[in-house]
Amino acid sequence: MYKSDQKQLKFENFYLPFGGKLRSDNRWVKLAKLIPWADFEELYANSLAGTGMGAPAKSVRVALGALIIKERLGTADEETVEQIRENPYLQYFLGFEEYRAEAPFDPSMFVHFRKRLGKKVLAEINDAISEKAMAESSAKSKGKGPSNKNDNDADPPSGQGGNNGKLLVDASCAPADITFPTDLKIVNEAREKSEEIIDTLHAPMKGKQKKPRTYRKKARRQFLAAAKQKQLSHRKRRQAMRQQLGYLSRNLKSIASLNNQRSLSLLKRRQYKNLLVIEEVHRQQGSMFVNQINRIDDRIVSISQPHVRPIKRGKPGAATEFGAKISVSLVNGFSFVDRLSWDSYNESGDLKAQIKKYRERFGCWPESVHADKIYRTRENRKFCKKHGIRLSGPALGRPPKQAEASREIRKQIYQDEVARNGIEGKFGQGKRRFGLGRVMSKLASTSESAILVTFLVMNLERWLKAIIFWLFYHWAILAANALHVQAEASN
Repeated sequence: MYKSDQKQLKFENFYLPFGGKLRSDNRWVKLAKLIPWADFEELYANSLAGTGMGAPAKSVRVALGALIIKERLGTADEETVEQIRENPYLQYFLGFEEYRAEAPFDPSMFVHFRKRLGKKVLAEINDAISEKAMAESSAKSKGKGPSNKNDNDADPPSGQGGNNGKLLVDASCAPADITFPTDLKIVNEAREKSEEIIDTLHAPMKGKQKKPRTYRKKARRQFLAAAKQKQLSHRKRRQAMRQQLGYLSRNLKSIASLNNQRSLSLLKRRQYKNLLVIEEVHRQQGSMFVNQINRIDDRIVSISQPHVRPIKRGKPGAATEFGAKISVSLVNGFSFVDRLSWDSYNESGDLKAQIKKYRERFGCWPESVHADKIYRTRENRKFCKKHGIRLSGPALGRPPKQAEASREIRKQIYQDEVARNGIEGKFGQGKRRFGLGRVMSKLASTSESAILVTFLVMNLERWLKAIIFWLFYHWAILAANALHVQAEASN
């Protein structure tokens, strides 16, 4: 059940029981006025399974605002609720009419917020906010403004047909919060969880029937003997893997035998999910062990998060990352997540779709596309040439012999690489300042929402800084005019 109660609060009417007033220049007050909350009511309401029964759901302002606060402050779910309870500015940001001393909602509600505001809804919200921010920036830039703009502060693209603006594209990985996986470690974890399942299934028959043997102490000693060695030889590694696979296989047979005697309904939901994952882990690791190979399709690297996949990035210090792979477009400092996948893929195949989305958003083709070497395939070059788009990087074939032409080409390549630093910096901002460096959510859907909220918050930060810059600029103009008037009066 969802009842829309969205209305724009008047800043002066926010009631503080202990006296005083909120400051209009507070960052949360400014941010609350920027976000068009009412525009997202329908998107949010459609994501709810409305039956007309039960307590009304939290409004879109509370749900989206709470996720923005959590990401912007970098706090855990419980700490975020405490911050909201203690801070009247945060309560105003969430749309409350007066200060409340009690907690606004239980911390577990964050899981529901992330599920309701899924990948599709958050992508539409991010697009709407970014396009509104760029439209306002375009309106302000048409007046008298600063002349020393860089590439990220250029006027936003607009128009029908033709080519205008710069598109920066790149891909990255948003690592999940899992330990670095090894085959031996994964099989050992699967064995331990299978022992917990055996304990649960046998609990009603305790004292009546002998529990199946698991050899858990012996298996634990053998695993630690191999895991604690600094350099484990290939022979000893295979010996340890053979032992752990044997224990795991025995446990799965015991679970099947206990299942014939009683239902798996004794298991908790988490344990039943783990059982399905454990069986797949046993199949994958057994197949790799028998065939003596090191890879397999849809390889599971975490039992608690089976959706996570290894992503080969080729970066120094982290050749392989484990999480979701994202393809991102950057236009005038505002980022758009064009693709989010838990499976590894070649990002060069996304370039055409990203350029077409650029045209859908702004009504024109980009003047230039700035991407790294992997995007510069013959097919992508042909597509860009067809639509009059300059793709960054050197052209195919031999460079010209003329020194002047060669110098101009090198200068253009250097400028393209400098412009591409914007999207690399955006990934760095997300991973260092916000939660993109380690996604703490456990479910696939909630992790996707957390990733998209990160880019939404970065776009809001970009918008807020632009407004502050324009306010400072106009204040400086007024101050200079006042000084000029005083100087003329004194003369």
